[in-house]
Amino acid sequence: MKEFKRNIRFTMPYFKGHGLRMFLIVIFTIVILGLRILTPILSAKVIVGLTENLLDQVIIIALILYATDVIWNISWYFQRQLYQKIYTDVFSKVQNSLGSAILKLNNDTLDANSSGVFIQRLTGDTSNISVAFERFLSEIAGIFTSIGTLVAIFIVNINTGIYTVIALGVSVLISYFRVKELNKEDKNLRKLNEKTTGFIGELVRGSRDIKMLNSEESFLKELKVKVDHNNNERFRVRTKDRRFWLAEMISKDTFDEFLIIYLVYLIMTGGITITNALVIRNYQQRTTGFADSIGYLIEAFKDFNLSCTRIFNIVDSEEFAKEEFGTEHLDSVEGNFEFKNVSFGYSKKHKVLNNLSFKVDANTTVGFVGKSGEGKSTIFSLLCKMYDVDKGEILIDGVNINKLDKDSIRSNITIISQDPYIFNLSIKDNLKLVKANATFKEMREACKMACLDDFIESLPDKYNTIVGEGGVNLSGGQRQRLAIARAFLQKTEIILFDEATSALDNETQASIQKAIHNLQKDYTILIIAHRLSTIKNCDKILLISDGKVKDEGTHEVLLKKSKMYKELYESEIEK
Repeated sequence: MKEFKRNIRFTMPYFKGHGLRMFLIVIFTIVILGLRILTPILSAKVIVGLTENLLDQVIIIALILYATDVIWNISWYFQRQLYQKIYTDVFSKVQNSLGSAILKLNNDTLDANSSGVFIQRLTGDTSNISVAFERFLSEIAGIFTSIGTLVAIFIVNINTGIYTVIALGVSVLISYFRVKELNKEDKNLRKLNEKTTGFIGELVRGSRDIKMLNSEESFLKELKVKVDHNNNERFRVRTKDRRFWLAEMISKDTFDEFLIIYLVYLIMTGGITITNALVIRNYQQRTTGFADSIGYLIEAFKDFNLSCTRIFNIVDSEEFAKEEFGTEHLDSVEGNFEFKNVSFGYSKKHKVLNNLSFKVDANTTVGFVGKSGEGKSTIFSLLCKMYDVDKGEILIDGVNINKLDKDSIRSNITIISQDPYIFNLSIKDNLKLVKANATFKEMREACKMACLDDFIESLPDKYNTIVGEGGVNLSGGQRQRLAIARAFLQKTEIILFDEATSALDNETQASIQKAIHNLQKDYTILIIAHRLSTIKNCDKILLISDGKVKDEGTHEVLLKKSKMYKELYESEIEK
């Protein structure tokens, strides 16, 4: 109950602005309830009137019954319309809130969980919360209808009322045990769905590589194992659910049969009139949904609580750790930064950086070289605060990065990676992601600098061309150039190139190097490159080895004083 109260408090803000609609829903619900109780009485009178040949009375009652049905339908329509408006708005708010929370998670949390965890919660659980409120509304209405009908049965005949209560009590008990038994099963099913969804996502995103590796058979085999296990578990749970349903239906049928026998006995002994027997029978059939409503209400309660908890754990709990930033804001960044005795590892057992220290002055171009796995890309990730350092500190313009707010860091640093992610949008919209108010002239100038404009102009839809998920409709080099164009458009004070030209031909690389060179002296530029020819003209080059700066200097200086750098350079020349 404590968790439920917390979840109610958590969801209430999403209903802000819907007070009038919720009030009107209550009004329409009361009207529907009243008409539901009245209808069986009118229906019974129609039957009696027909049997006793009171045709004039039947017509009048039928007209009243018609009017009540019309009013009921209209009330139901407006109740559903109002609910649908609330549902749509709440559903959108919850999804947006969860999407925002996912983007605030730190990378350690994202690395530790598959994408299926977040996809399922963003799609399935958000929908479940909204649907749960509809079920609350519907089932509560059904329960009150049944209670009102049950009261009417007591008024007609107290013994049949007691009998009906006993019958309903048995059905409610079966429903209660059903929901209780299936609650744990549902939690396990949702976890299985997360794993399967995550694997399917990987299969779709990696389909090209799977084909190239000729690994379709092994992936499909793994997919079959996961899907079959998931579906078999679902079938097992549904089978258990159907057994409870069978027990409940047999119980209902048994009580219905004995009620008919009892009503016949009462008629024969003069304990009740045929009219009242018909009314009771009609009412009793309308109360059979009471147990179902109770069961569904408990199930809706359980679904709401489980889904809300799963979303709450991401949005507002410590289970999924969020990125943490400081409060200090820098209106403008010069571009000076320093690593002071920084140590970091993606796991506790293995350190990537060990007491790393170096300085970079504003408006200089610095290259980073070294063998793969030495921590060069990690330096860039730490500078963008994608991860927190284990020891030491990183300073931007003399301020510890942990004290700065997010905008002071991310709005002043652009990183272009070796394999940039391109979104399934048009080329124009991919560019506008970094600068929403960019003019077409600015976008085209950035693409020209990235040697991409000629290619775009050759496309039928030009800048409105949709590039596909991950930029699948572009070559590796074109994706890199589009990412570089985004960086040129954004023009932050610090620009990081992480093997950003590795997929480019020599001619294109030379052109982009010229564009980068034109940015020098105005921006702080850091470049990671395996091809040392791309960083020969840097103001300074840092040779990274064993998580530390092994040597530093210009290209000419390092060729003279660093054996390791010279070997790297000569091995590249030999290639």
